[in-house]
Amino acid sequence: MSGEDTESSRGGVKSYNNTITSSASASTYLIEDTETQWTSWLVPMFVVANIALFIVVMYLNDCPNRKHSRLVGSCVASFLGRFSFEPLKENPLFGPSSSTLRKLGALEWTKVTVNHQGWRLITCIWLHAGVIHLLVNMLSLVFIGIRLEQQFGFVRIGILYLLSGFGGSVVSCLFIRNNISVGASGALFGLLGAMLSELFTNWTIYTNKAMALLTLTVIITINLAIGILPHVDNFAHIGGFLTGFLLGFVLLPRPQFGWLERRNLPAGTRSKSKYKPYQYVLWLVSVVLLVSGFSVALVMLFRGENGNDHCHWCHYLSCVPTSRWDCDEN
Repeated sequence: MSGEDTESSRGGVKSYNNTITSSASASTYLIEDTETQWTSWLVPMFVVANIALFIVVMYLNDCPNRKHSRLVGSCVASFLGRFSFEPLKENPLFGPSSSTLRKLGALEWTKVTVNHQGWRLITCIWLHAGVIHLLVNMLSLVFIGIRLEQQFGFVRIGILYLLSGFGGSVVSCLFIRNNISVGASGALFGLLGAMLSELFTNWTIYTNKAMALLTLTVIITINLAIGILPHVDNFAHIGGFLTGFLLGFVLLPRPQFGWLERRNLPAGTRSKSKYKPYQYVLWLVSVVLLVSGFSVALVMLFRGENGNDHCHWCHYLSCVPTSRWDCDEN
């Protein structure tokens, strides 16, 4: 594998930090009624699908039959045969080569815009750079996704997960041109963003509102801050978060208590509307922003425009240069 592939393997990981898993503890502050109405099955299926696909990727990678220079080293865990991992100098996350990920659908600007392979905006969400990357993302998905699916059902959470991942891929592809990118982190950040907007749109039914808001804000801030380190695709995180935040206003509003109790009211009594006026306003504004945002971003992407040309400081959102690392290598 070439030096360029090495950098791509490290630079394009949609990294995710264990800090996000602690958001599950915040859920105790969020909902006044803790009874679950849905059985979670979609999120576990997503986890199984990601793990199964990673096994397939490792099988196709077939490290022992790939040529490696002496400087790079030999395959890791060679007792696994063709499932063994690439040398740590090529992939420190215990996974396949970047060339294998590229062939199987990793996100790459040239492939998407020049070769018109828009399907990579979706397939990259299901690929992972290594065992560590996969485990952190799947643990985060279990802690966050199952609770949300129990509360809102598989349809809304499925739409939220997939559209957030797609939004993260679009933003990533607009700003990153020299590396490949893989991972479900954009979708996971979308779930976090939806948790925040769900708190706002359903503010009146919450207990301990200040603690809920503080906990979510700290978790989101820490995870986004980690994204400014090198070799992390923070644009996917930001794109997924913004998409999920807006989708939360659209998909996750809860009806007023008075509307839920309308059947118990005396005959002829006028019941309340299903949602509060501000919920309708937030719903409308979010729909407009989502449609216009996706439209503008996709037009820019497939016209081959570079997002950095329109935002000269945005590259600092994904990597801040220091004396220890150079963002030009990212």
